[in-house]
Amino acid sequence: MQAIIVGCGRVGVLLAHLLEDDGHHVTVVDKNPTAFRNLGAGFRGRTVAGVGFDRDVLREAGIERADALAAVTSGDNSNFITATVARDTFHVPIVVARIYDPQREQIYRRLGIRTISSTVWGAQTIKRMILHSDLGESQPLGNGEVHLVRAQVNELLVGHTVRELNYTGEITVYAIERLGRAFVPRASTTLEMGDVLHLSVAATALPRIEGLIQR
Repeated sequence: MQAIIVGCGRVGVLLAHLLEDDGHHVTVVDKNPTAFRNLGAGFRGRTVAGVGFDRDVLREAGIERADALAAVTSGDNSNFITATVARDTFHVPIVVARIYDPQREQIYRRLGIRTISSTVWGAQTIKRMILHSDLGESQPLGNGEVHLVRAQVNELLVGHTVRELNYTGEITVYAIERLGRAFVPRASTTLEMGDVLHLSVAATALPRIEGLIQR
């Protein structure tokens, strides 16, 4: 994958290294050339100095061949404009913008821009840790309305069926790991000791599944 990252702050640097470690080709754009020092000597990708939403700068970064662009500067408006130019002018297949202001995030999403709000994500994560500390591995989706939860079957659940756990619109067991293999269960699948459940759970239903977690 050819990826362009606009913004060479902490998020941009970490993202650049994560993508590069996975074998992708990365170009980092930042208006401040000294910011590229943050990438370290081990960075093997390209750097381009300039404003991220400037079309000529993006062309120099190779946007016409890019598979993805992430706008992760410290400015919401700059990230939105960069993402819009990448999507509408250069037709980059995957475009993501980092947004701080939750209200702007909702507006930008309605305009069709994929966004990630560190403010919303952080607040939702802290809320879950405070209110649902018993939950093990849990990944919020959207603005935290739905969580993907990984839970190990305890003694109380052995012998029960998936049907007994599923609640329409609230809780769904979508996969089970058993003896090192994963499968999509039927409603009639009986739970066994050692099973690991993968569930999609509405945020309002999180308290109902805390007892599923192996302690």
